[in-house]
Amino acid sequence: MSYYKYDEIKERFQDFISEQSNEWIHENYDDLHHHAFNTDYYIIGYDKAIKWLGDQVFDCINIIKVYEQDNFGQVTTDLTNPEKIVNMYAYIVGEQVVFDWLSLRLKFTKAVND
Repeated sequence: MSYYKYDEIKERFQDFISEQSNEWIHENYDDLHHHAFNTDYYIIGYDKAIKWLGDQVFDCINIIKVYEQDNFGQVTTDLTNPEKIVNMYAYIVGEQVVFDWLSLRLKFTKAVND
């Protein structure tokens, strides 16, 4: 699946990771997604969020609805609030970004150790 603004969200994660020490990354390995995408807002500002969503707003809403139904059994995000839509969408895509980063790191580590 190709996510809207995946590369932008990935870049934000890479900036976050570059600001952390290797020790911190190791200590927080299982919580990287939480720290990167759940401790601060991705977008602040109603107008900024509307612009960010552009013509993909309904696709982003659909991704949120499916994710929340699958994981929580109900939709809890306020889908009338563009800020909440962007931030939840970035959280969801952030899971894939972190998974991809961890997978690449694991492959690299394995290749170095082989």
